[in-house]
Amino acid sequence: MVAGETSGDLLAGLLLDGLRARWPGVQALGIGGPQMARRGFAAWWPSDKLAVRGYIEVLRHYREIVGIRAQLKERLLQDRPDVFIGVDAPDFNLDLERDLKASGVKTAHFVCPSIWAWRPERVHKIKASVDHVLCIFPFEVELLAQHGIAATYVGHPLANVIPRVPDRAAARAALGLDARDQVVAILPGSRGSEIKYLARRFFLAAALMQRQRPALKFVVPAIPRLRAAVDHAARAAGMAGRLQIINGQSHAVLAACDVTLIASGTATLEAALFKRPMVIAYNMNWLTYQLMRRKHLQPWIGLPNILCRDFVVPELVQHEATPEQLAEATLAWLDAPERVVALERTFTALHTELQRDTPRLAADAIAQVLAG
Repeated sequence: MVAGETSGDLLAGLLLDGLRARWPGVQALGIGGPQMARRGFAAWWPSDKLAVRGYIEVLRHYREIVGIRAQLKERLLQDRPDVFIGVDAPDFNLDLERDLKASGVKTAHFVCPSIWAWRPERVHKIKASVDHVLCIFPFEVELLAQHGIAATYVGHPLANVIPRVPDRAAARAALGLDARDQVVAILPGSRGSEIKYLARRFFLAAALMQRQRPALKFVVPAIPRLRAAVDHAARAAGMAGRLQIINGQSHAVLAACDVTLIASGTATLEAALFKRPMVIAYNMNWLTYQLMRRKHLQPWIGLPNILCRDFVVPELVQHEATPEQLAEATLAWLDAPERVVALERTFTALHTELQRDTPRLAADAIAQVLAG
């Protein structure tokens, strides 16, 4: 197995639960993170080696990433697994899967690459690389079938991890927050490049919000390995000591908050499953943005909006993601309780649609692959 970042590690960990329930003695090894390690996964390289996003950022790490893939391919071809499962990270995994499949190794890919959002030509590589795709969104199976690619909808694992009705009181108590506090969760991302381009502007937005509403509480769940960068961004924004920065606990923070200012990515879906209003933002290297914008097929970048096919929450991207606009859009949710109630209904329906017995369905699909 190969999982390339924090969200992939979480998905892969849940998949391992299903595999171990079906095959208690299964051996799983490759590239993974702490969630996988807790299930007995043997990581030859840590998943954060692949946690790079954007053309320019990948170029800086290209030699190391390609070297890891070459070493991994050689190792897998010498000691062939019964099945290789790539978990997300399509730029890394699809090329590896193609070579393994051509050599007779069965391959599966967990999380359909977003060919419905951008780079639709990638469907041809998927067909050449993968025996079966495990889809986390229901519309993807039919889309892949149109191209002769076998796929199974397994639901989104997060829909089972996150309760239908989050316990906000317990989450606030765990974080030392009062029930009467107005709480803004700030999630500037789980990659170093995201902290570089987003954290300071998020914290400048928090400073503007605090100036208007001094009683607001701001909580920032930081990836431990990026904690120093987050602390530095807080100081640069003049917000040192005025933010509650904690290691991890993003789910507790989302359960506790009234609204979240959040980087586009899997965390936005987590926020939706916690039924929280949000402002989605993204900023990246200018050249990367220009290249990606030309290949984008939809008007949305945030998963909640993509799944609802509408701008149910605001998105502020690149030059629009100014501290002033971020602050204004975030505060607007606090002044519109009727909008929040309507959004909670929308997100509850989405939660129901995504909730399946993912570990079992995924393991059943892998069994089909093994059976040929």
